[in-house]
Amino acid sequence: MASPWVSFGVMGGAMQPQGHAQIVMNLVDFGMNLQEAGDAPRIQHDGSTDPAGQVVEMSDGGVLNLETGFPYETIRALMRKGHVVEFADGPYGGYQAIQRDHANGVYVGASESRKDGQAAGY
Repeated sequence: MASPWVSFGVMGGAMQPQGHAQIVMNLVDFGMNLQEAGDAPRIQHDGSTDPAGQVVEMSDGGVLNLETGFPYETIRALMRKGHVVEFADGPYGGYQAIQRDHANGVYVGASESRKDGQAAGY
């Protein structure tokens, strides 16, 4: 499980809070390491009421945009629950992270595989 000494960010407008929640779930619920948590396929929900002040009430539940990599069984289960599922190449945010490995006394970095960037240290 991830150390509590993790700092990360996911840029990308409306994808930011969704991406943050997905990273935390990947780290805590699925026990992924820092790089795996960022590389895992993401979901972006679109078409609902905008928390930034949109006053148009959601009427249809919006759309789930799925990145490639989700198991077929997961996609079918979402559709059976009534979700409208579409597949899109992005944007799914841009992720960067650093974690303190207390056991080994080092820092671990991770960088978004979908965008330019790298984790580097000295």
